[in-house]
Amino acid sequence: MASTMRRAAALALLAGAALLSGPGSSRADPPRPEAIDRTALRVCADPANLPFSNDKGEGFENKIAEVIAHDLGEPVSYVWWGQRRGFVRNTMNATLKEGRCEIMIGAPAGYDLVRTTKPHYRSTYVFVYRKDKGLQLKTLDDPILKKIKIGVHLLGDDYSNPPPVHELSKRGVVGNVVGFDTFYSAQNPPSSIIDAVASGKIDAAIVWGPTAGYFVLHQKVPMTMVPIPSGKTDLPFAFDISMGVRRGEDALFDRVEKAVEKNRAAITQILKEYGVPLVDRKAGVQ
Repeated sequence: MASTMRRAAALALLAGAALLSGPGSSRADPPRPEAIDRTALRVCADPANLPFSNDKGEGFENKIAEVIAHDLGEPVSYVWWGQRRGFVRNTMNATLKEGRCEIMIGAPAGYDLVRTTKPHYRSTYVFVYRKDKGLQLKTLDDPILKKIKIGVHLLGDDYSNPPPVHELSKRGVVGNVVGFDTFYSAQNPPSSIIDAVASGKIDAAIVWGPTAGYFVLHQKVPMTMVPIPSGKTDLPFAFDISMGVRRGEDALFDRVEKAVEKNRAAITQILKEYGVPLVDRKAGVQ
C-alpha cells in the first residue's frame, strides 16, 4: 500500500503539477549508446519546462545540476526528453546496455523507478490569488471556495489528478472549479493558470509550489501565495524532492548524495531565487 501511495504521489507531481510536456513537445532524440560521453554528468531533463529546466540552461534544475557537476569535477551533459509518462524508461532505463543518462534533478522521494537521494528540498501545493481580491484563503475547508472560480491542473484518465483536486471534490467543490490542461504547449504555456489569476479570469488557483512561485515572481500584479495544509484524513500536499539516480549506478549515487549534502546551502539559495516555497518539516514554509 505504501509503495502504491508513493507511486501515486510521484505521478501527481511528475504529471499533475504542470511538469509534463504535451505529446507534441519538441525534444532531441537520445544519443546512441556508443556516442555517450562517459566523462560528464549525464542529466535527464525536459528541454522546455521552466521553471524546472530548458535547453538554454535557464531552469533551477539546470542551475542545481551545474552545482552538483562542479562538485564532482565533471561538465553537465543533457539528454532531453519531455517529462511525462515514459520519461525514465526512455532516458535512463537500466536494461539498456549502455544507458542514456544517469540522473534526474527532481524526483519525488521514494519514487521507485529510480534510486532517490536524501531530499534537497520540500515544497507544497499553494493557493494563489491577487492581493486586491480581499481573499484570506487558509484551508480547503474555507466556505468561500464554493463561491469563487478556482483554477486547478487536471489530467487525463490515465493519470491521477493532483491531491488537492481530489480533496476539493471530497468537499463538494466541483461546479466552480476551472480545469487547466497540464499538457503544456506554445498555445498553453505553463504560466497559463497563474496568468488567469492575474488577469481576473479566475479568482484563485491551486498550484504545485515551484511552478506557482516562479510565475508569481514574474507577474506585474501583486499576488499572494499561501501553502495549503492537509487535514488528518487528506492526501498529503507537501512532498520531499530528491535527485533520482539510475538504478545500478551505486558509485555515482554515493557521490551525488555527498555532493547534495555538501552543497545544500547553495541549492537552497537557487530555489529561493526562483521563488520556490520551501517547507521545513518543523518550522513550516520559508
